[in-house]
Amino acid sequence: MVALVALSTHPFPSLPSLDSLDLYRLTSPSASRFSVSLCTILHHQECFPFCGVLRFRLKLPLTPVCFRPGKWDFLQCSCINSSSGLHTDTGMLFSLFREVGLNMDETQVLLGKNSALTLRAMDSIRARIFSLQSVGIDGFSLRSLITKRPSLLTAEEIDHFLSFVLNDLEGKIETSQLERLFATTAPIFLVGFDQKVSLLLERGVPREKIYDVLNSVSLSKALCVRPVEEIERMITYLSHYGGIELIVKRPKILNFDLESQLIPRVEFFRNLGGGDEDAIGTILRKLPAVLNYSVKHMEKHVEFLRSFAGLNDEEVFKIVVVYPNVFSASRERKMFPRIEFLKQCGLNSEEIFRFLIKAPLFISLSYEENIAIKLVLLVKIGYRYRTKDLAMAMGSVTRTSCLNMQKVVALFLSYGFSCEDIFAMSRRHPQILQYSHGSLEKKMEYLLEEMGREIGELLAFPAFLGYQFDDRIKARYETKRKILGDGMSLNKLLTVSGESFSRRRRETPAHVIEE
Repeated sequence: MVALVALSTHPFPSLPSLDSLDLYRLTSPSASRFSVSLCTILHHQECFPFCGVLRFRLKLPLTPVCFRPGKWDFLQCSCINSSSGLHTDTGMLFSLFREVGLNMDETQVLLGKNSALTLRAMDSIRARIFSLQSVGIDGFSLRSLITKRPSLLTAEEIDHFLSFVLNDLEGKIETSQLERLFATTAPIFLVGFDQKVSLLLERGVPREKIYDVLNSVSLSKALCVRPVEEIERMITYLSHYGGIELIVKRPKILNFDLESQLIPRVEFFRNLGGGDEDAIGTILRKLPAVLNYSVKHMEKHVEFLRSFAGLNDEEVFKIVVVYPNVFSASRERKMFPRIEFLKQCGLNSEEIFRFLIKAPLFISLSYEENIAIKLVLLVKIGYRYRTKDLAMAMGSVTRTSCLNMQKVVALFLSYGFSCEDIFAMSRRHPQILQYSHGSLEKKMEYLLEEMGREIGELLAFPAFLGYQFDDRIKARYETKRKILGDGMSLNKLLTVSGESFSRRRRETPAHVIEE
């Protein structure tokens, strides 16, 4: 047995003073032949890691060398069989992994379970670590991934994948996405990733959107473990309802299994709507996330509307087309108390259907933070509780905020209207309570100051406040004032269609306009 022992410079009485590492020869005729590539002696707890894999206490007789008791704890050695050829020096691996954040014990466990690391060229391992760092995986994340998935440092498939991410995808895939992918997916499934991304681009995903799509899906589930043919089939199937537009708007659709999830959910809408493909496309384009709900979940919502609200499938489907978010409302906490409220106000099934078609958002509104506040305001201006008028008024204000509604009521009061006046106007034109208070104030000022009219005219024609200011009110008034003066009817001025208004303008003699 021949071994070379590297001693740290340390003075001993029985040794000459060493300014550099000296080599001593140890012999043992009974040991099998091997060569020692590098040894490190650890002094107390301090490590001068030329490092190695095999740790043992030196028990060979060392006649030339005497160690002081307690001064040197153990000798660590890195060795390879001389007949196997030269591979990565494990001492260098210890040093490399220490830079990554692994301590000696963790590195020993890692190398002990993954001998492929010792058979890999050091330059290759170092380059792989650098590539992982280049895509943002560093520090604790890098250390954790190497510990859990050491094949990341040796698998041939990783290099091409990282090159594609860095170059073709310009490094725009989020680090968290790559970390999840590497932690859960065997490297073999990374093969063909570039082909699948190219398919998405070829089928119409805009280049600038591909990064959002890839950062929103489960890369493993949506692309890596799925054959390219299945992705092609899914895109083709969705082409009837929006196709790539749906994927760009809701990339997580790619996570669904075509046969067990996507097709059954679309078939549910087809059965409910009597095969109306256009309406299904409308539903999916409005809310692609509706495909997140299971068939069982949606069936329970439909059955509730059938049994409690008294609606048929055709009516339920029309409500879904208008408001697909109906499936996101809790049946117990939201749908039941709101349908019950409409029943208490005296609405029958047909009236409930018409209400939900016009104001479907009512189902999803918070009671404490929205509905209750609006009900108080409506009752204060004159609506009676549990009446159809109250229900209709509630439907008219579902889309406005409580704050805006409060400001609208305050604005009318500031112009001299009483609560009874506001009640009367809102019954004639329920939408006035949901208009922007800033827009209402602008129109009311124009009515008084520019048109020279009385504010009380709004009692007879509150719909005046619903017309566009620049394109309708101001434009028509300035045109007609030249002909009729200031005494024209607001109703006739605004309610006539644009075509009729233009025709009457053309038919007016030029001398009348001049006069």
